[in-house]
Amino acid sequence: MTYIHNISPIMLEVFGIKLYWYGFMYAISFVIIDYLIVSASKNKNIGLELPAAEKLTIVILLFAIIGGRLGYVIFYDLSYFASNIQKIFYLWEGGMSFHGGLIGGVIGSVYFSRKYQTDLFNLTDIISLYAPIGLFFGRLGNFINSELYGLKTSGSWGVIFTKVDEYPRHPSMIYEAFLEGIVLFIILSIIKSTKPVHGFISGCFLFFYGIFRFTVEFVRIPDAHIGYIYYDWVTMGHLLSIPMILLGVVIMYRKVS
Repeated sequence: MTYIHNISPIMLEVFGIKLYWYGFMYAISFVIIDYLIVSASKNKNIGLELPAAEKLTIVILLFAIIGGRLGYVIFYDLSYFASNIQKIFYLWEGGMSFHGGLIGGVIGSVYFSRKYQTDLFNLTDIISLYAPIGLFFGRLGNFINSELYGLKTSGSWGVIFTKVDEYPRHPSMIYEAFLEGIVLFIILSIIKSTKPVHGFISGCFLFFYGIFRFTVEFVRIPDAHIGYIYYDWVTMGHLLSIPMILLGVVIMYRKVS
């Protein structure tokens, strides 16, 4: 039976103040990731002292949010935001670029590693290990918002997004939540258990995320104002994922050679 999606993006409203599911999902991921990093530091499971670990999540989160939003503005809808600058700050309406968030996270990691005199690759390994949790909840937020949906499908797993149209579509955001969230977290956790050299987990994260994202892009509808970049299947997501895959391969190769 086809699922009909009609969930309101507003979680609740109190005295005229609206709380959105999208923001709530990011808040949940922040709490979970922060708890896991601090706990891992206390148990000496990561090479990061407790005082630094207690600050890591908030610092990287801020850089990632800024990067994610600016990435969306620049990569996906620059002309619109240039005419509606105030809309850049309307995060609750959605519109975050993972690739922009990644760049922001890297910049934040460089800043943090210098401030706390911590090995950069050790830091990016820690962030990469727990990032899939944020990706998982973020994609659930996309699902609730009925955004980043997929092509039409005749499969029983199709979802009718009533805010879009009456046709069953691939729930591509759920595919991403599963692959980029659950599967990627399991893969990186297994690799972590082998005690790899610093940087290898970071390379694996870039590689596998790029592969998963590149794959899902085949059934995901591109932003309407951008459309397909080449032919009728190459999207901006495809193009942005290729450098990730290549960089991931280079980092993994250099770390094991």
